[in-house]
Amino acid sequence: MGRTIPAKITGVAGWVPPRVVTNADLEKMVATNDEWIRTRTGIRKRHFADEQTAASHLAVEAVKKLLAEKHASPEEIDLIVVATVTPDMLFPATACLVQERIGATKAWGFDLSAACSGFVYALTVCAQFVGAGTARKALAVGSDKMTSILNFEDRATCVLFGDGAGVCLVEPAADTETGIIDFTHDVDGAGACHLYMPGGGSLHPPSQDTVDKKMHFVHQEGQQVFKYAVRRMADVACQLLERNGFTHRDLALVIPHQANLRIIKAMQERLGIPDQKVLVNIDRYGNTTAGTIPLGMMTALEERRLKKGDLVMLVSVGAGFTTGGMLLRWAY
Repeated sequence: MGRTIPAKITGVAGWVPPRVVTNADLEKMVATNDEWIRTRTGIRKRHFADEQTAASHLAVEAVKKLLAEKHASPEEIDLIVVATVTPDMLFPATACLVQERIGATKAWGFDLSAACSGFVYALTVCAQFVGAGTARKALAVGSDKMTSILNFEDRATCVLFGDGAGVCLVEPAADTETGIIDFTHDVDGAGACHLYMPGGGSLHPPSQDTVDKKMHFVHQEGQQVFKYAVRRMADVACQLLERNGFTHRDLALVIPHQANLRIIKAMQERLGIPDQKVLVNIDRYGNTTAGTIPLGMMTALEERRLKKGDLVMLVSVGAGFTTGGMLLRWAY
């Protein structure tokens, strides 16, 4: 077995559709109000894609932005891993559509479904291929058009989500560099009944009956998801720090999944870290599912909160339940 090559993130980009939907706008669509949404979620606005825009289009815009910023050719890309729960269609994979549209003629790829943990999973997969020496430039993409599966009669869920995509470029690190340090993932399938979309798969194929029963929308038991996310996000962060010889004081920034501000604050309190070490942008984007963490990286760069050598934690919990965490040194 060959030597493992260290992997690092060398580029980040994100993209959201231009239409902004505020809490006041939602007041006209569903029985809710701005105060109810802000106090329970921390969300003030989010972005909605139009009917002609799918998850692949969001992903393509993010990837094009990244390639332009890196002055890179799409033909340099070896691998594309797209994390999404809102693919354009069940098959072909969204990665195939992205590959063709960006002109990455030498790349292969596939989709990955882990809901809100999907991007961290995709980033881990890309790091493993780079580490094995089987890819030199890999794209980890998180892209979701959540508005395509929202029931706008259900105020408990429809106010939470927005549409968006983000991408990281993963490349080999030099022998003297530290990039991605460690990761941990787990699944607790007992939580599958608390956050899911029942219709559209092989168990309940699309039919008039599934449409009438609103089975093609997000179903969530919010309290169960909240309790699990608070506990597991903090547990994963502590586990990664401890087994790599760090404490919370060593962290420059935590970029958590943006599901609910109260979840983020509860995790932060358990870790004992100050506000300046936690990235929050849920107020402007809502929960974009697989898009939240790369969009968080983008926000951190825009706000000059990341510099080369910083110790960074990525952490997420998603439907399944899935959990993902990654510890890394910022590489640029």
